[in-house]
Amino acid sequence: MTRILNLFTNLFPVWVLLLCVLALFEPGWFAWFKGPWIVWGLGVIMLGMGMTLSVEDFKKVLTMPLAIAVGFAAQFLIMPFLGWGVARGLQLETPLAVGLILVGCCPGGTASNVVAYLARANVALSVLMTMTTTFAAIFLTPLLTSWLAGAYVPVNGWALFLDTLRVVLLPLIAGLVLHHSTPRLVAVVLPAAPLVSVLTIAMICASIIGQNAETIRSSGGKLLLAVFLLHAGGFGLGWGFAWLFGYGETVRRTISIEVGMQNSGLGAVLARNFKDLPTAATPCAISAVFHSVIGSLLAAVWRRFPARD
Repeated sequence: MTRILNLFTNLFPVWVLLLCVLALFEPGWFAWFKGPWIVWGLGVIMLGMGMTLSVEDFKKVLTMPLAIAVGFAAQFLIMPFLGWGVARGLQLETPLAVGLILVGCCPGGTASNVVAYLARANVALSVLMTMTTTFAAIFLTPLLTSWLAGAYVPVNGWALFLDTLRVVLLPLIAGLVLHHSTPRLVAVVLPAAPLVSVLTIAMICASIIGQNAETIRSSGGKLLLAVFLLHAGGFGLGWGFAWLFGYGETVRRTISIEVGMQNSGLGAVLARNFKDLPTAATPCAISAVFHSVIGSLLAAVWRRFPARD
C-alpha cells in the first residue's frame, strides 16, 4: 500500500498539470474550490508537514548550519529579487507583477523534498531548508513582499503577516505537537499525508486557473514566460550560489531544487489580501505547474547521472 501511495505522490507534476489544463477548458469543475477551501487546504498541507517534524529535526540544524545558511540566503536573496526583476523586465500588468513577486518571496515548497529524493540529492538538507525557510517566511515573506511589490500597489504587510501566521505557523506547531503526543495516530496518517498534500496543491492551482482562465488566455504568453524565467532562474542561480561557496554536486543540486521550487499554495492564499487585484493569484497557480515540471525533469536527469562529490 505504501509503495502505491509513493507512486501516486511521485506523479505530483502530472496531477498538477492535468488538473490545471482541465481547469483552463472547464473552469466550473474547479472554480468552487476557493475562499475558505483554499485556506483549509493549505492548513492541511502544513499540518502534514508538521507531523513529519520532531524536536530532533531542529537539533539537526546545528549539525549542518553553514549548508543550511547558504541555502537559506539563496532562497531569500535570489527568488524575491528575481521575481521583481522579471516583472519589471517584461513589464507585466500590475496584478500579475504583484503575484509574481509574491510567489518569489515565498519559502521553499514541500514538493522540493520529494524531488530531492527522486534526484538522489541530500534529502535531509532539503527537509531542513524547507523547515527553516517556512518558519522564517512568517516574517520575511510579508516584509519582502511589502518592499518589492510596494512599488506597484500599497501592501498591508501586517495583514500578510497575520495570514502567514495563521496558515503556516499554527498548523506546523499543531503537527509537531501531534508527532510527539499521538505517535500511533501519526504513524497511521503519515503514509497518506504526502499524497493528500499533492492532491490539495493540485486542486488549489486548478481552482485559481479556473477562476482566471480568461486572463491566462489573453496574457498567457508573457505570463508563462515570466513564471518560467522565475523558476528556471531559481534552479540555475541556486546551483551557482552553492558552487560559489565551494559545495559538492550533491549539495548544489539540493540547494538548486530548494530555491527553484516555491510554496506556491502559500502565495495563492496570501494573494487574497490584494482584494483589488483578483488575478494576483494567477502567477502562483502557474508557478506550481512550472516548478513541478522543471524539478521533475531535473530529477530524472540527475537520477540518471548521480553526483560524484
